[in-house]
Amino acid sequence: MITFTVALVALILGYFLYGKFVEKVFGPDERQTPAITKMDGVDFIPMKSWKIFMIQFLNIAGLGPIFGAIMGAKFGSASYLWIVFGSIFAGAMHDYMAGMLSIRHLGESLPEIIGRYLGITTKQIMRVFSLVLMLLVAAVFVSGPAGLLNTLTGMDALWWIIIIFVYYMLATLLPVDKIIGKIYPLFAFAFLFMAVGVLVMLYVIHPELPELTDGLSNTHPKADSLPIFPIMFVSIACGAISGFHATQSPLMARCMVNEKLGRPIFYGAMITEGIVALIWAAAATYFFHENGMGESNPANIVNSITSNWLGTAGAILAILGVVAAPITSGDTALRSARLIVADFLQMEQKSITKRLFISVPIFIVTMGILVYSLEDKDGFGMIWRYFAWLNQALSVFTLWAITAYLVRAKKMYLISLIPALFMTMVCVSYIFVAPECMGQDKSIAYIAGGIAVVTSIVFFCYWKFRVAVNMPNFGD
Repeated sequence: MITFTVALVALILGYFLYGKFVEKVFGPDERQTPAITKMDGVDFIPMKSWKIFMIQFLNIAGLGPIFGAIMGAKFGSASYLWIVFGSIFAGAMHDYMAGMLSIRHLGESLPEIIGRYLGITTKQIMRVFSLVLMLLVAAVFVSGPAGLLNTLTGMDALWWIIIIFVYYMLATLLPVDKIIGKIYPLFAFAFLFMAVGVLVMLYVIHPELPELTDGLSNTHPKADSLPIFPIMFVSIACGAISGFHATQSPLMARCMVNEKLGRPIFYGAMITEGIVALIWAAAATYFFHENGMGESNPANIVNSITSNWLGTAGAILAILGVVAAPITSGDTALRSARLIVADFLQMEQKSITKRLFISVPIFIVTMGILVYSLEDKDGFGMIWRYFAWLNQALSVFTLWAITAYLVRAKKMYLISLIPALFMTMVCVSYIFVAPECMGQDKSIAYIAGGIAVVTSIVFFCYWKFRVAVNMPNFGD
């Protein structure tokens, strides 16, 4: 428990120390925000900061900090390090900068921000890239909750899929404060209750968890084909860094009334998610120690832990938290998709007719993906693998865009350059080594990743010293 406790304290200190440093690098001020200057009663609506935090936290959480951390725990105590260092130095900085840049650029969605700093070609690619990711998130996060609700209530899963999707449509179309702003605090309570309850029981039971002094060996049952690097760094995505988060930060950037709220909302929400991931990684480690690593369904592990530790009532509330988490990511994924298309078409969204014009095709495509995932026995797994890699690849583009902004604004760009290079290595080597991709030996994957990093450094240096100096400063 010593390593776990140190990791928990490190995450909290990271918010107060490194979070403050990142905030200082960006330099928030008292200028009016888009929530005030572009208020439309639909997407640009001033909201209370605690509500914005709850919405941001649930938007970015999904099942990632639970299911991802549980599967990542199979790799051993190295998962603790990635959650802590990834959250503090990469994920939280990534989410904060994405949100703050959206505020500075009048609530722009992520593809527009990336294109502003990486060029028009990259913008067009990111528009498609981000839109596909949003649709995959929405499809993935329908069937999972429907299955759990079927288990809890006995009602056919198909009816739950219909109910959840109808909710998605309403949450996508209605003003952000009508549904999302009202029910998220309730969902957040269930989600955080589950995490706090498991945390308390960890210290009550005080299990013997592996310590860093035991080494960082790969304890995964398939260690030969699933090396810690890069597989673990993709498995534990939302608990450390996730490109999906950067698509959600602009949603809340449109509701903030002061730039100085950025650190508690954007940086703070990611640190909170890191804490949740750390708790579940520790709980899962205990579960695997007691029951072996044969169980591969994270939902069963969550049910076992909460039933044994929190009792029947606690387990039900915990499962509701697990149900709420993906639903509250799926609905805002579709809302983000609408806004990404609206930014591309430069179409205002105050009119319900124009919202429907964009949303109906999005709903149809999402339903098509969902039907495929349900009818093909391998469909869900295929969609999830695509989502996992697309998610981390998007974080790479976001980190490079942040780096370009910091260079042009003459600010401390190393805070994003180092994570950008690291995640470039992760994504490229993953393509080569992952069984569902090329399935090559890890040495080949590492060479390919290393080449990608060296190439990125060369291009960055050329751009910085030959191109960036002649470009206008978009920093303010």
